Amino acid sequence: MTVPPKASGTIGSMVFHGLAYTATTHDRAASRRADPAWVADLLGRDDSQVLPMWRDRPLLTADGRPVRLTGPPARTLVAAAGQTALLGLDGATASFAADLSEVEETEALRLAAAHGSADLRPLATTLPEPLAATLAYARGLLHWNRHARYCGTCGATTVSADAGHLRVCQGADCGRQLFPRIEPAVIVLVEDPGPQPRCLLARHHGAGPDGFSLLAGFVEIGESLEGAVRREVGEEAGVTVSVVTYQGSQGWPFPSGLMVGFVARAVDDTIAVDGRELTEARWFTRAEIVERVRNGPGSGPADSIGGRLLRSWAGLDRPPLPHSEV
Repeated sequence: MTVPPKASGTIGSMVFHGLAYTATTHDRAASRRADPAWVADLLGRDDSQVLPMWRDRPLLTADGRPVRLTGPPARTLVAAAGQTALLGLDGATASFAADLSEVEETEALRLAAAHGSADLRPLATTLPEPLAATLAYARGLLHWNRHARYCGTCGATTVSADAGHLRVCQGADCGRQLFPRIEPAVIVLVEDPGPQPRCLLARHHGAGPDGFSLLAGFVEIGESLEGAVRREVGEEAGVTVSVVTYQGSQGWPFPSGLMVGFVARAVDDTIAVDGRELTEARWFTRAEIVERVRNGPGSGPADSIGGRLLRSWAGLDRPPLPHSEV
């Protein structure tokens, strides 16, 4: 199934587009990638492209673009890679990711005919959305393979299967199948219930003097997403929330997250930070958020759903989030 090139989430009853890392256009070929002969045929085609990565970093051409190899250079690189994974098909054209992490960076650059490497997050904002999403997908899948080489049940080694989407334990009495793990986390914009629109921002330990951000946290076992929102806000900020409304989600392969965005309504404006995760939290007006975005520390990372939620609430991204819709 091909995903539309523009993924979207909702704010209130509206829609916003272009969340970073969500515009993957590939047919992931789940029904066919377990066939080694079919995968090998794809790897042998001259039109198949390979995206090399080194220790989670895309490799770049001399003009700063991500390297994408085809034909004999691609096959040479695949032969040297520690792990190759099928990303999917665009029509009849296959895309693969190849991990060169087992060699030194200079050797990885030589194998890929590259001139450098880069952290994906700052690079992503300069790339077309589908390419940034594809590189994030490749990063997450290769990272998982690199860190799942041993079985958590018996300790035996695992081998790659299903074109990099499965690892199988080699223990004689085990044979456990390991699939890529996703770690869901919630991020929430909490609104004050009073007549003046205000939202809650908090400063975590280690953040700068003005390093305020939305509240977020990992979902725990046996917990719903909405339950995680209520627990995190209550535990960390001492704020009780009533209505919790889903807004959208974002794949976050740094290394294996799924960020799920919410808006919540506080019962009252009482704040009591826990002192462990947070050092302080306070309510900000829309005017204060606009000022922070335009002239101050900003609204959070440009590539994150959290920053998008906050800017949309402040009316700086279209569509804005009217106070009456929460």
